Amino acid sequence: MIQGFKEFITRGNVVDLAVAVVIGTAFTAVVTAIVDGIINPLIAAVFGEPDLTSVGNFQINGAQFSLGLVLDAVFTFLTVAAAIYFLIVMPLNKLAERRKKDEPAPDEPVAPTEIELLTEIRDALKAKPGA
Repeated sequence: MIQGFKEFITRGNVVDLAVAVVIGTAFTAVVTAIVDGIINPLIAAVFGEPDLTSVGNFQINGAQFSLGLVLDAVFTFLTVAAAIYFLIVMPLNKLAERRKKDEPAPDEPVAPTEIELLTEIRDALKAKPGA
C-alpha cells in the first residue's frame, strides 16, 4: 500500500498538478489584489459605490439580492483566467512550439524510388522458374 502511494505521488503528472495548483494560487492572490485594489475601485467609482459588491443590491420580501457580488466574482474570475492565459499559457505554448521545431524529425522510412521498384520487379521476374 505504501509503495503504491509512493508511485502515485512521484508520478510526473501528479507533481505537475501540485506545482500548477501552488503557482495558480499564488498568481490568483496577486491578480485578486490588483483587481480589488485598483480595478474594482475604478469601476465602482463609475457607479458611485465603495466597491463593485455594493452595486445592484435590492430586497424582495426580505430576501437580499446582490448583483454586484456576482459581477465582482465573475470579473475577478475572468481577470485571473485572462492573466493566466496571456502570461503563462501562451508563452509556454510558444516555447513548446519552438522546441518542437528545433527537435530533429524522427527517422521516417524512405519510400523506394520508381527505379528501385522496377528493378525489384525485374529481379523477381527473372528469379521465377520458367521465365
